[in-house]
Amino acid sequence: MLETFAVRYNGSLIAMAILPIRIYPDPILREQTEEVTRFDTELESLADSLAETMYRAHGIGLAAPQVGSLSRIMVVDISEERNERIDFINPRIVQRIGSVSSEEGCLSIPGFRDTIKRSKEIIVQTKDIAGKDLELKLDGLLGICVQHEIDHLDGVLFIDHLSRLKRELFKRWLKKQGPLE
Repeated sequence: MLETFAVRYNGSLIAMAILPIRIYPDPILREQTEEVTRFDTELESLADSLAETMYRAHGIGLAAPQVGSLSRIMVVDISEERNERIDFINPRIVQRIGSVSSEEGCLSIPGFRDTIKRSKEIIVQTKDIAGKDLELKLDGLLGICVQHEIDHLDGVLFIDHLSRLKRELFKRWLKKQGPLE
């Protein structure tokens, strides 16, 4: 069931929705996203809907393919108070530094977690919701979350980073679970 509501933003009424999260093995999770070229109220509405969906699901990041959109947009909020949302439009990692182990889960693969390798630090070029160019140096949980969500924009899931043995264990886990919800 789709829950919709509207909020006022810069004098305009913007529609928002809690969107259904696509669950593995939904094929859209493997799709490449398309660059955003229009920075308008429709984009703001998508970003707001992504954020509200992420907050409702108790996630710290959500990418557009996870709700069925192939726009290159994602939202992240790692704050305890859930009030430091960052919108990333057309993000690209331009530099990776070091390596770190990261235990991850995914809203599109509920109930499964495992440890993978990520870059310890990244530099990301992106745009904000207004289309302004940004370059961010990220590390820690924020850097890991951004890498995870950018992977989604490229049709990559965190399970793709697992070793062959761990991927086999995941397949067994998945078969035992039955359809994920």
